[in-house]
Amino acid sequence: MAYPLIKYTLTIHGRQPEWLCKDSRAFKGEHGTSANKAGKLPRFGSPQDTIYLGIGCGDVDPDGTPDGYVGSITSKSDLQTYITEVGTAAGYKVVTPTVTGISTSVTVGLSTSWDSGVGLSTTTSEKVTSTGTGTIQTFTGSSVTKVVTEVGVGTETTTNTVDTPIVVDPASTLTITGVSTSVGVTTTGDSEVGFTTTTTTTTTSEYSYTDVITSTSTSTSTTNTDGEITRTDTVTTTETTNYVTDYDYATEANRLWSIYDSINS
Repeated sequence: MAYPLIKYTLTIHGRQPEWLCKDSRAFKGEHGTSANKAGKLPRFGSPQDTIYLGIGCGDVDPDGTPDGYVGSITSKSDLQTYITEVGTAAGYKVVTPTVTGISTSVTVGLSTSWDSGVGLSTTTSEKVTSTGTGTIQTFTGSSVTKVVTEVGVGTETTTNTVDTPIVVDPASTLTITGVSTSVGVTTTGDSEVGFTTTTTTTTTSEYSYTDVITSTSTSTSTTNTDGEITRTDTVTTTETTNYVTDYDYATEANRLWSIYDSINS
């Protein structure tokens, strides 16, 4: 009996099909992709609207296939082609967190000095930096960064400005890639009570920033010398940068095909 490499969907109840291979080496639920084509009437409804890769429990019956069966893949080259198509559409990438900066700050003093802060000495090390493999992952965003509201009543005008800065990690690099403004004017009142004109100018910034995360940790130690207790606090600041490299479709195809081969050997 063969154990085919198949494309399938969940059952109508949202469960894995019972006709998948039960071998402990087998895989299921790999490389999910939409079962429906954009802009077309959906061929599959929820929860059967995602196609997965898995290994079936037996040969495909030429007289008919079970509900959820979509097709079979019969060669490693076809498997790699399929995974490449799925991964390209989904934007597969490999993200590797890499420590790219470490610095320490050591504060020393008698234990009695810590409450007042008097008599403490602090030494900060130079930051040690490094780089990772690939390109630094970047994110993009859009945010309202300023709203200026002018309220005019008769000949008097009152202006209120609200600035909302873009906040990213201190170690990240923020780049403004575009700025746009929009103006809205509303008028209320009448000639008897007077008119109130409100002009709102909204500034929106497009931006990108690098994927860097800063974290800190503190360790404390004490020493006792002739009854005098000295406390030492060491604060370590770590910068972690996420680097992106290309997804290795050939390696992934080899991995899945090796499992398929071993089960069928």
